[in-house]
Amino acid sequence: MSEKIFIGVAWPYANSHIHLGHAAGAYLPADIFARFQRMKGNEVLMVSGSDEHGTPITIKAEQEGKTPEQVADYYHNQFVDVFNKFGISFDLYTRTETANHYAVTQDIFLNLYNKGFIYKDTVLQAWCPQCQRFLTDRYVEGVCPLCNAPDARGDQCDVCGKPMNPVDLKQPHCKLCGGIPEFKNSEHFFLKLSAFQDKLIEWIKTRDFWKPNVFHFTQHYLEEGLKDRAITRDMEWGIPIPLKGYEGKRIYVWFDAVIGYLSASKEWSAKLPGDPDKWRSFWQNGEAKPYYFIGKDNIVFHSIIWPAMLMGYGGLDLPYDIPANEFLTFEMKKFSKSHNWVVNLSDYLSRYEADPLRYLLSINMPETNDTDFSWREFYRRNNDELVATYGNLVHRVLTFTFKNYDGSIPTPGLLDQSGQELITKTRETFKKVDELLGQCKFKDSIRVIMALAQEANRYLDDKAPWKAIKVDKAAAGTSLYVAISVISGLRTLMYPFLPFSSQKLHQYLGYSGDVQSSGWIFAPAIAGQKLVSPQPLFIKLDDKMVDSENQRE
Repeated sequence: MSEKIFIGVAWPYANSHIHLGHAAGAYLPADIFARFQRMKGNEVLMVSGSDEHGTPITIKAEQEGKTPEQVADYYHNQFVDVFNKFGISFDLYTRTETANHYAVTQDIFLNLYNKGFIYKDTVLQAWCPQCQRFLTDRYVEGVCPLCNAPDARGDQCDVCGKPMNPVDLKQPHCKLCGGIPEFKNSEHFFLKLSAFQDKLIEWIKTRDFWKPNVFHFTQHYLEEGLKDRAITRDMEWGIPIPLKGYEGKRIYVWFDAVIGYLSASKEWSAKLPGDPDKWRSFWQNGEAKPYYFIGKDNIVFHSIIWPAMLMGYGGLDLPYDIPANEFLTFEMKKFSKSHNWVVNLSDYLSRYEADPLRYLLSINMPETNDTDFSWREFYRRNNDELVATYGNLVHRVLTFTFKNYDGSIPTPGLLDQSGQELITKTRETFKKVDELLGQCKFKDSIRVIMALAQEANRYLDDKAPWKAIKVDKAAAGTSLYVAISVISGLRTLMYPFLPFSSQKLHQYLGYSGDVQSSGWIFAPAIAGQKLVSPQPLFIKLDDKMVDSENQRE
């Protein structure tokens, strides 16, 4: 029986480009999971959108002499383009600056306010005398009071993960000018997180299948005791508070961003012909399993704050799993836009194809600990693994078969033990990868798949059909049939990871339509099926590219 799978993916800030760390942290794993679930015949809804609100965008607009809308439009269009080219298969990618998102956010605000889960109080808000502006939390930096990290933000310390308020920081300073902020009282609205302490503790006990880093971080944070958080700020860019008398304030960006998962689902549903309430099947009565793909710096918002909001609102399903990834570093240093230490996804895609990067980020995914990207590793993985192991297997088998068997898959004779074992190994690989992908273990999955490709190469080296054909064409045809059957399996197994090359291989094997429609099943080769003259699946890179890319940074 098919399942319903909801996939919410982190909303990128519309003030800078998507870089490789973002791709490895949230977007690629979400896409792999979505493609896998669709192949299994499950009903999937994967949504995200551009996070267009908040001070970072207004500051970017001031720096560039533009309006916040112009900045958000530019980056939103960039995101749509790069996600398409990288193969991120959203069912809907939208934005927070839509009437629908405004309406859903204000509805949740009023619902929680009327129930007493949102209340008014005064808060000390940072004011920069030099910049002459109130500073949102992320524009106040200082020393973390918990771990003493020197670059903690006013909303969260990225080192220990502790959320906080700017007033908690030691030695606070304005990120924009470096000046020391003053803290002034201002009336704001607070989310009463403390009211959900006990419910969240009980709920988390049922999530012991989460990744250890997500589960233990959430559990530890709850044990410390929840504090209420301000959800509005003094600014003019963002979603207005749906109450009179607060025209100069806006709903804080972190509060409206998580609501985007619900608003995007409603927007997707509204566009369906004759089924505007379809979103309910992904959000109510436990019909679907909701997954949230994020980076580790967003764990608390998805494992505590968003569930509390859902509990308070009522009638909406809590997250099933939050398979948050750790960080991807670049040459052993954290990606940093401000220090120009970054590889933007758009820059990469302007010079290389998507699948080689999808492969590297999959087999080196930061699932349980930080992992590193380097151009040397990209070069090695591409040439030694994609080209030499997988690509070479496909190309030498299909070109030899196409040339020597009238462009068709040969009819096999009786399979010997090694042939039978390899077919069995392929079936077992499907079962193993199905289990691993179901647990969001992407790195282990692609390693198991590549092990099958290596096994097929050993089988071919042993059978050597290019030699056997000179004395026994039928026997050579049998070994080629076995190899093509494995290749057919690899086409399916690799699809969630490498959709572009899998689609090419699908066509080379003589199939029409798209790979996804063939389903998550092992389909052995069809004797007599016409092949399409194959081209190499991957391009071998020149070793000079490593120095060239390193000099570019």
